Amino acid sequence: MKLPLQHLRVWLLAGACVTATHAFAQVTAPSSAPPDAAEQNPAATESFEQWLVDFRQRALAAGIETTTLDTAFAGVTADPSVHALDQQQPEFTRYLWEYLDDRVTPSSIQQGQQLLVSKRTLFEQLQRQYGVDPRILTAIWSMESQYGAQIGDRYVIRSLATLAHSGRRTRYGNTQLLAALQILQTEKGVDRSQLVGSWAGAMGQTQFIPSTYRDYAVDADGDHTRDVWHSSADSLGSAANYLNKSNWNSRLPWGQEVRLAADFDYAQADMTIKKTVADWQRQGVLCAGKPIAPALAQEQASVLLPTGYRGPAFLVFDNFRSILRYNNSTAYALAVGLLADGYAGGAGIAQPWPKDDPPLNSVDAITELQQRLADKGFDVGGVDGALGPQTRQGIRAFQRSQGLPQDAYASTSLLARVRSK
Repeated sequence: MKLPLQHLRVWLLAGACVTATHAFAQVTAPSSAPPDAAEQNPAATESFEQWLVDFRQRALAAGIETTTLDTAFAGVTADPSVHALDQQQPEFTRYLWEYLDDRVTPSSIQQGQQLLVSKRTLFEQLQRQYGVDPRILTAIWSMESQYGAQIGDRYVIRSLATLAHSGRRTRYGNTQLLAALQILQTEKGVDRSQLVGSWAGAMGQTQFIPSTYRDYAVDADGDHTRDVWHSSADSLGSAANYLNKSNWNSRLPWGQEVRLAADFDYAQADMTIKKTVADWQRQGVLCAGKPIAPALAQEQASVLLPTGYRGPAFLVFDNFRSILRYNNSTAYALAVGLLADGYAGGAGIAQPWPKDDPPLNSVDAITELQQRLADKGFDVGGVDGALGPQTRQGIRAFQRSQGLPQDAYASTSLLARVRSK
């Protein structure tokens, strides 16, 4: 959640997902997540100073005290770098395998293993209380702040006020700014100097946006403060509480890599389709090194093909969806799961990535694919440069018409095929 746009961009290259929870993933969620593109207010009609006068009146009406507002906004000006960071939309982005290579590293796994040992008592306490696998919590800790080493140093009131004043995230900015002011006003042990984080307002070792902190942060070390900035216990406890409230099931794994039989129906590989493990096995889902535990036979799962039928396949359970609620990115959730497996000595992914046929890596390319499919009569749900569920269905319909595996993989070879028809 430290680099939310990065997670989102890799998600776009990897395939579709579910809900969200970080700053600018796609839906609102826990750590740092405002809507990504739903708000359109590119230019403010009033100066920042005048906007602030008006906002103070709204904040007072919402119960924020004058002394809190004076403390929060003393010397605050708009921060142009926030909009610059928000507008960054690199033409080319990393592919999923590059992202995973960067995040699931031997050094990160080793550090996580050491922390699981040194903080064993804490992890056991949190597991008893919230039912969340300590390895998953450790992996999220790694992904969010490199185990607490990088929590951001921007004054979140200034960042959120900048977003609230103008740009495409004014609704998010206003909502989170009010939540941050509520924290400043009511939270014991939190003062202005402590409200630091990312440009999007994500705070602490688990990168919670203010509303998520307000609703899910916990005091796990017993000092009567919810300190996600300095206390690893509070940070990990807060993440555990969030996952618990996101329907984490202590009986289930996040998922595992699988192999698919040659006659597997790839149209069934979609996060919207859930079947029992036993049903999937009857339809050609096979183990890939690690056996599928017999105890999981009647549990519901989905088959995930983030890079098409030639790439790795995963059987994922509802706990994978809980991770997606933390950050709505397939890449992020896979990294968390693979890190957690790595802590336990997992060997990593067996099936090679289809590096000779990478996913489309720009909004322009995805837009072209959508437009060409629409021109040929395939329903993609609109031409917007985003790989949503309807676009995936449109891709599958085209693949079916061509006798291709219906994996909905928006690859370079697929675009070339569409162009040639």
